[in-house]
Amino acid sequence: MRLIAVAVLIAALPWSASAAPVWQTVSAEPGKRIELDRTSIKREEGGKVLATGRIVLEREIPDPKTGSGYRVIEATTRYDCASRNAATIRRVFKKNETDLLRDEEQKPTDLPVRRGTLDDKVLREVCRPGKDDIKAVAEKAGEAASQLKPANEGLVKTGAAKPAKGAAPLKTVVKTEERPLPARKEPSAAVPSVANKAGSDWRAREALAEPAQRHAHIHWAYEGEGGPENWHRLDPKNTLCATGLRQSPIDIREGIKVDLESIRFDYKPSSFRIVDNGHTVQVSLGDGRISLTGKTYDLIQLHFHRPAEERINGRGFDMVAHLVHRADDGQLAVVAVLLEKGTENPFIQTLWNYLPLEKNAVVSPPNPAIDLDAFLPAARDYYTYMGSLTTPPCTEGVLWLVLRQPVQVSPEQIGIFSRLYRNNARPIQAAFGRLVKENR
Repeated sequence: MRLIAVAVLIAALPWSASAAPVWQTVSAEPGKRIELDRTSIKREEGGKVLATGRIVLEREIPDPKTGSGYRVIEATTRYDCASRNAATIRRVFKKNETDLLRDEEQKPTDLPVRRGTLDDKVLREVCRPGKDDIKAVAEKAGEAASQLKPANEGLVKTGAAKPAKGAAPLKTVVKTEERPLPARKEPSAAVPSVANKAGSDWRAREALAEPAQRHAHIHWAYEGEGGPENWHRLDPKNTLCATGLRQSPIDIREGIKVDLESIRFDYKPSSFRIVDNGHTVQVSLGDGRISLTGKTYDLIQLHFHRPAEERINGRGFDMVAHLVHRADDGQLAVVAVLLEKGTENPFIQTLWNYLPLEKNAVVSPPNPAIDLDAFLPAARDYYTYMGSLTTPPCTEGVLWLVLRQPVQVSPEQIGIFSRLYRNNARPIQAAFGRLVKENR
């Protein structure tokens, strides 16, 4: 009996074998292995799934925060199966599979999942419908079909037969004179009393809540009540927009001149998708990446600002393209390509040719391919500093790589973007003595 009691006690402990992660390999590539903890998968409402995945590296990577090295990165992420977005909630760095180096909670930021990345491989696995899901759908479909058949047979025989048990009641169709629908009445001052009397009526409560919800939330923008000076007031997640000490953009000046490692760009001609998302024109491309200091960052998307958000020794530029990348450990790296008035730019013209006619409508041209490498300037010297996203939630820890040589675009091409966004640039932020480096 004592042995049984001890066994039960051990099984109940949180560190028992039953509570241990069950790692399943979802991808094995040269230099790394991507795994998913099957016990961590939790399905939420709205087609979202919470799961923990990890990368196990063959070689150790130095950690700039602790000075030690790590080989394992675990990330707990919320995946949106419908929109293919992912928001990392927690990230754990380990020296090996058991020795913890650091454990950090993340400020969740929804980012698109690019094909071929860690998040893409995990998303494909956790968003795949299971056997129970498929069985449930089939059972519901069979039940509906069994109810519909007798109802249809009765309708054929009598024209208005009694429906089968459990089926929706059938209505006899009677031709009447067509009349216009009555005008929709706005809620009156009497609605609250109705809602109070019928507290169980969720429709009444929803009708009352909708106007309050609509006016309580102001979406972020570049001017007005939702402007940059109020970003931190719009959502608790945006606190860093006001309190952060490594915010972007900055006026890049007084950088130390050193022999910076060259950025290794690996961009190839590819198809693209373009969308006007209400804040900028954003473009998603095929495979692309950069490598720097032994680390590879995959291209997520590129977008535009007018005027350029960053300044160089006080000088402004007409526009800027931000090329956003992400490494396996979650760090973001943004390559900024400054744009100035000059000759027409073929890369920009191809994008403008396929601008969507409506906001949030995605255009995916079937044939044209664009070459991002050809868009970059011939000289690729750069400035670099640590900063943040320039849009809410203003997440810090972003590596900025600002190419020193501007790229020319025509006044007409600038004018086209200005028709959509006259000003979508965040104001310059305080540098707070941050170190800026540049090629000498």
